[in-house]
Amino acid sequence: MLLPRERLTKVAHSGTRTNWVWGLPSRLKAGIGWAVPSGLALAGLIACTWLSFHFGQSFAFTGFLYLILVVLTALYGGFWQATWISVAAAACLNYFFVPPIFSFANSPANWVALGAFEFTALVISRLSLRAQTQAAEAIAGRRDMERLYETSRRILLLDSSGDDLGNQITSLIREIFELNAVQLFDALSATTYESGASPVGAKQLTRDAYFLAADCFHPGTRSWYCVLRLGTRAVGGLALHDTAMNKLAATALASLCGIALERLRARQRESHAQAAREAEQLRAAVLDALAHQFKTPLAIARTASSGLLAIGGLSELQTDLVTSIDQQAAKLDHLASRLLTAARLEAAEFKPQREPLLFSRLIHVAIQKLDQEVDRERFHVSVPRREVPVLADPELIVTSIVQLVNNAIQYSEPGSPIDVAFVVKNDRVILKVLSKGLVVQADERERIFERFYRAPETKNVPAGTGLGLSIVKKIVEAHHGTVWAEGHEDYGTSFSISLPAAIAA
Repeated sequence: MLLPRERLTKVAHSGTRTNWVWGLPSRLKAGIGWAVPSGLALAGLIACTWLSFHFGQSFAFTGFLYLILVVLTALYGGFWQATWISVAAAACLNYFFVPPIFSFANSPANWVALGAFEFTALVISRLSLRAQTQAAEAIAGRRDMERLYETSRRILLLDSSGDDLGNQITSLIREIFELNAVQLFDALSATTYESGASPVGAKQLTRDAYFLAADCFHPGTRSWYCVLRLGTRAVGGLALHDTAMNKLAATALASLCGIALERLRARQRESHAQAAREAEQLRAAVLDALAHQFKTPLAIARTASSGLLAIGGLSELQTDLVTSIDQQAAKLDHLASRLLTAARLEAAEFKPQREPLLFSRLIHVAIQKLDQEVDRERFHVSVPRREVPVLADPELIVTSIVQLVNNAIQYSEPGSPIDVAFVVKNDRVILKVLSKGLVVQADERERIFERFYRAPETKNVPAGTGLGLSIVKKIVEAHHGTVWAEGHEDYGTSFSISLPAAIAA
């Protein structure tokens, strides 16, 4: 019975650095845990025997007293203490109360009493152990819930203006849950944040949790490796080392971290909006900032609702209410994102006056705007026999094509040919500009269309304003078109614009 009690003590005090109350050594603690209940039970047995024999009580009355004693011993001492008290009680009944007294002559009544005592000891000790286990698990669960609440509260109070929020989060989790080490992998930036000394290979296992989108526990290091999720989308991984928390608490903590990372990205987007105020009109900048301000309270609401759902223990009505809050917060977050998109599009305050135009004429105008004849001669334009016109504003689309042409000149090998081609797909016409030189990596092809962003590959090339491709994207999207980049290994990069075709009615 001692080992289960040790386990209960550890469960009740999970997350602390000592396994024993009062800081006693384990052997001394085990000895006290056995001696105190046994000594009290033995004293009670002697007292019951003396009183019953002194006052001449019957076998049945004394057996009832012994049964109560066995129940109390099983409840507070355990099965083995109750067993030897049962044997001692049966021996006392046989010796003092079953004729002939002062004799250990066997009798059926004595065996029945011993069986009743043993059965009672077994049942009561099992029920007591179950109740204590459930109580210890409830205490541990309540402690985890308190720690999760404290973690979510303090994460929201962190200073997210800098770039070290990930390190702040790992340090905070390690402090609150009293862990040896914590690792946080942000998939978007491919960055791993760490606090404490992690086991060998933990960094890769943290990444594997994200790539495999599965949680796992390593008993050897007592480590949880959980995937960070934002809704149903995996956004990173979390490693918790030397922990006794259960899966529910670990996944809830991972959910909090995922929302915290999203909050960091929202703040970074807010910083970009601050920089854009210098180049855009005040009205668009204010709308951009307001939309970002909506992001922060929405992140707080989603943190609280997701945390409550992950922790569990709610009634059916409470679960429905929290789920409704989470869903509505997600809708508001989507609306805020749409507001950001609208603000960026309205910043330039233009409304395309679209008319049918041929891409070949537009590209010819853009090329003729180049200052150097040698640069104009580098372009090889392939025009199809039957060209399909597009619906476009001539001034705006030429502006976007000029930007692509200038990019091709600036970031290609000097003197290398630049190919321009047209493709018709369904009701879309695609203009493609391919140059030999820098190859933009896959993870950079979306970001190069952001304001003020420059790909790492361009660090040795004369810097531009960082606004060109973002302007191209705004113009094309205002025409209900799309723009994208593709990298061609060992050759260069191509940029494509897709616009609706002007199909005659």
